[in-house]
Amino acid sequence: MQPEKIIWRSPEGEIISCFEKNKVMQENLAEIRQVCRDALEDAILIGCDEQQFRNVLADLVDTLASPYPPRE
Repeated sequence: MQPEKIIWRSPEGEIISCFEKNKVMQENLAEIRQVCRDALEDAILIGCDEQQFRNVLADLVDTLASPYPPRE
């Protein structure tokens, strides 16, 4: 999914409609995509298995911890 087509929502399900907030999210995703692409290219160039790299990357995302307490 393209970042500009993502409809961001609050934990309560409300649409995040602020242009600046959506712009920040689009920019963040573009940066993440580029870093991931560069790392994937490096992994393949040095001989790593592409699927293993993708699995490790997915696990990294799945295990990210928020520095903020849960919202109530």
